[in-house]
Amino acid sequence: MKFASIRLVTEQFETLLAFYQHLSGIEPARLADGFAEVRFEGATLAISSQQLVARFNAGAAIAAANRSAILEFEVMEVEAVSNSLLQINAEVLMPVTRMPWGNLSLLVRDPDGNVANVFSRPVVP
Repeated sequence: MKFASIRLVTEQFETLLAFYQHLSGIEPARLADGFAEVRFEGATLAISSQQLVARFNAGAAIAAANRSAILEFEVMEVEAVSNSLLQINAEVLMPVTRMPWGNLSLLVRDPDGNVANVFSRPVVP
């Protein structure tokens, strides 16, 4: 089995897609009206409009209702991403902080309220 993707369902399709495009620097693949994928190395972040879920998935997901998952993005320079996100007024939940296990981590909220952790691992000599 291969873990392929996470899908976020939203009422703010363009806004949420723009946030993750800005965060990642990756041009989304727009596969249908109201559905796009941000294709990372090893996994995909799919973004779907609430209208598509209501139409094709019998309302299986509710936009902006998540309060238990954290999307995690490993980067080389957390400070650079932090500065970039500040330019778009992203809500910072935790500024760049060194975690007890060594990671440098930044927690932000996306426009739908989902938590994103942008982190780098410690350099091992």
